[in-house]
Amino acid sequence: MGFHSKPTTFVGNVKIKVEKLDRSIQFYKDILGFNILEQTTSTAKLTTDGKTSILSLEQPENVIPKQGRTTGLYHFAILLPTEIDLANIVIHLVNKGIRFGSSDHLVSEALYLHDPDGNEIEIYRDRAPFEWKWNNAEVAMAVDPLNFENLLKSATSDRPWQGMPAETVMGHIHLHVSELPKTEEFYVKGLGMDVVNRFGSQALFLSYGKYHHHVGVNTWNGVGAKAPAKNSVGLQSFTIIFDNEEARKQAVTNLKQIGAKVVEENNHVITFDPSGNTIELAV
Repeated sequence: MGFHSKPTTFVGNVKIKVEKLDRSIQFYKDILGFNILEQTTSTAKLTTDGKTSILSLEQPENVIPKQGRTTGLYHFAILLPTEIDLANIVIHLVNKGIRFGSSDHLVSEALYLHDPDGNEIEIYRDRAPFEWKWNNAEVAMAVDPLNFENLLKSATSDRPWQGMPAETVMGHIHLHVSELPKTEEFYVKGLGMDVVNRFGSQALFLSYGKYHHHVGVNTWNGVGAKAPAKNSVGLQSFTIIFDNEEARKQAVTNLKQIGAKVVEENNHVITFDPSGNTIELAV
C-alpha cells in the first residue's frame, strides 16, 4: 500500500537485545518463520525475503534480563501482507502451543505475544486504507476484541502457514518514553512525522504519509521512567529509512535545531530521542 516503501519514510529494521542468541534464533525461525540473513557469535540478522533484514538480534556481553518500568521497547510490529496470512498464523501458533493476545484496532487486526526474553511482538494485518476513519488529521483507532470466527474464515488448507511471507515488513514500533511534550517535538519537528492519534495524555501515534502509525510512544511505565541498562534485554535501536540523502540531511538539520544529539560517522547517522531510544537514520 506504499506505507513501507519509498518515497514514504518508514521503519525498516528493529534491533533487539536477547539473553541467549541460540534460543532466540530457534524461536524466531521455528515459531515465527524467519530466515537468517547473516549470523555471528553474538548477532543475527533475520529476513523474510532473503535480501533485507527487518529484525536483528544481539546478545550483549554480560547481558541481564529485561528491566521493568523503564523506557525502551513496548513492542515491535510485524506486518503481514494479507488477512489469509494472519488467519493462518493464528492456527499455527495454536498448534505450537504459543499463548497470545489479540485486538481489533479498526485500522488493523493484531496478535500479541512475547519472545523467550519477554520482548513483546505484535503481528498484524492492515485493513484497506479506504476503511480507515479520519476526523480531520486524526485516524480512529480502538482496542476492541478480535473477531476470530470471522478472521478464521480466511484460513486456507491449501495455503497453510509456511513461515513469514516474503512481503512481510516491519510495520511499526511502539516505545515506552519518559514524557510526551519533548518526545512529540523530537518526532514531529526533528524527524518530520505527523501526529495522527492522541490517546489522552498518555500516548501518541505518529506516521509518515498518512499511515495509521509508524511510531507509537507512551508513558505507561510512568512519567519520568529511566532508561534501562545498556546490557539489558530490550531495544538496541531501530532504523528509519528516508527516500534520499537530501531528506536525511534535512532531518539531521531539523534535529540539531531542536537540540537533539546526532552522531555522524562513516555514512552512519545515529540520533537519540529524549528518552534515550537509539535511532539510525538511513537511506
